[in-house]
Amino acid sequence: MKLIEARDYEEMSQLAAGLIIGEINEFPTMTLGLATGATPVGTYRALIQDYQHNRTSYSRVTTFNLDEYVGLHPTHPNSYHYYMKEKLFDHIDIPSHRIHIPDGMADVLEQECQRYEGSIEESGGIDLQLLGIGSNGHIGFNEPGTPFDKATHVVELTPSTREANRRYFNGLSEVPTHAITMGIGTIMKSKKIILLASGLKKARIVHQLLFGEVDNNVPASILKEHSHVWVIADQEALRYAKS
Repeated sequence: MKLIEARDYEEMSQLAAGLIIGEINEFPTMTLGLATGATPVGTYRALIQDYQHNRTSYSRVTTFNLDEYVGLHPTHPNSYHYYMKEKLFDHIDIPSHRIHIPDGMADVLEQECQRYEGSIEESGGIDLQLLGIGSNGHIGFNEPGTPFDKATHVVELTPSTREANRRYFNGLSEVPTHAITMGIGTIMKSKKIILLASGLKKARIVHQLLFGEVDNNVPASILKEHSHVWVIADQEALRYAKS
């Protein structure tokens, strides 16, 4: 695990985008795993700016998103399908057939999980996976206690995760209770991983990630056993790591 310290959110985002762009330039047919939420927004903005100025092409890149809410149609403004189109896909040259996001409206969710996992395997696995980290240590929607070998699955969201996401909805009651998420076992098969952390709200969990034991009560801690992880964190997120 390599720690890269950034001054602030903007530098963290630029550093992450630089790593992604470098990988795409070296491997134009790569498979890229993508995350949602507030943390990656700056990274996607930097990727768009690079595309506009340098024309880095995504025409042969394949993407797999980590997760999607159960019960939200792809056109719902709080779905991750919608998020990805708005924050990245509508602004670069990636073909729609190369974009993969779990279907939270599937009639049989377990079959959708198996289908999605199979699609990742058929693509040869994830070459580079972008992650955020929740304040409780979750990656994707893999909440504390999730087995480390878990494949893509349906998860019931914890109260803390739903509370963290209520700002995007008109009240807590509208926040979905379940999601489909790429499993920790699937994430760990990625060849390379970038984990982003920004702000004081992430400082305690970042300290735990860097200095604590591997424990499935802190799902991200398993990343310590991966052979190629970059942790890019700004100074606020590293507040307790320096004390």
